[in-house]
Amino acid sequence: MAELSRDLVIEAMKGIRGPDLESNIVDLGMVSDVFISDAKVYFSINVPAERAQELEPLRQAAERVVKALPGVKGAVVSLTAERKQGSAPPPRPQPAAPAHGHSHSHAHPHSHAPAAAQAGAQRTKAGVPGIDAIIAVASGKGGVGKSTTAVNLALAMKANGLRVGILDADVYGPSMPRLLGINGRPQQIENRIIVPMENYGIKVMSMGFLVDEGTAMIWRGPMVQSALMQMLREVAWGDLDVLVVDMPPGTGDAQLTMAQQVPLSGAVIVSTPQDLALIDARKGLNMFNKVEVPVLGIVENMSYFIAPDTGNRYDIFGHGGAKAEAETIGVPFLGEVPLTMSIRETSDAGTPVVVSEPEGPQAKVYRDIATKVWEQVKTRAGRAAPTIVFE
Repeated sequence: MAELSRDLVIEAMKGIRGPDLESNIVDLGMVSDVFISDAKVYFSINVPAERAQELEPLRQAAERVVKALPGVKGAVVSLTAERKQGSAPPPRPQPAAPAHGHSHSHAHPHSHAPAAAQAGAQRTKAGVPGIDAIIAVASGKGGVGKSTTAVNLALAMKANGLRVGILDADVYGPSMPRLLGINGRPQQIENRIIVPMENYGIKVMSMGFLVDEGTAMIWRGPMVQSALMQMLREVAWGDLDVLVVDMPPGTGDAQLTMAQQVPLSGAVIVSTPQDLALIDARKGLNMFNKVEVPVLGIVENMSYFIAPDTGNRYDIFGHGGAKAEAETIGVPFLGEVPLTMSIRETSDAGTPVVVSEPEGPQAKVYRDIATKVWEQVKTRAGRAAPTIVFE
């Protein structure tokens, strides 16, 4: 029996050809790098954007062939559509009709828009049926508390009355399973659709549910893109007002993938007050501006420290740098999150402060930030998503 390897997968793919392709998908250069982890095979097939839906059977055939190989426990095969400059974007799926009798106690994000636009264009704008808005939470560097901010922002939006999901887009260092205290693997239903995990009333998807915590994810760009698109588009999110995306730090493949393939409602930038963090945060801001994704505002995390024994305040990392930066570049300043033991302890324990201490001062800070973010989203809700082309 041949040992499972990249060469074995590639050789199997040479038997796959489209209905009108001149050769097989390997010889045509359509297959990305193949990654194998824990007997699961991951790769993508590059097709013309305008033919993505038409060539879905090609992806299905490739997946069936890989799953039939000896030693394979699972396969993730996605279509990657690279769009030429000036070409039209691929058609997006229409959202399913909402269940009859469903109502909200809170204001709908598109309540000011005509009903037809609400049901069609505005919901389709998010790129995923049933999801009204997608917000990226990003930072220019690691270690600034971005994931903690993202999870508490999502929970604060839930506390404010919204239907919320969270996508952990940090495929290299997924942290949502630990932050939300979720163990186990998600179920898969018909047509490869994954049922998201859930805790504290929000739906969650993360690569951390699919790969063991100690597994090193050594992925190149096409693999990151493939994994993100599967977690975004092949998950049974249901009807959500907002999906919060916890981005990996920096300005790499994940950010570009989200900007290219998903009409983001906007991005929230997380920084600490000191100059070095602000320099990196500025890079993140510039990236989103370059790809025409609106920046909803900046959060200054670890803004100050209150000593638990004396109540004295200490500006350990300086103070006010993020607010000054927001004013300089003309984006909203969303708020200051203090550096406290409770935020760190509750995050490590899988009981984020917004749910473990809902009436505490830290939870109030996050709820205020969530309110400001949502107001920004509603303000921009009627605007058409930009066409993004990378040269």
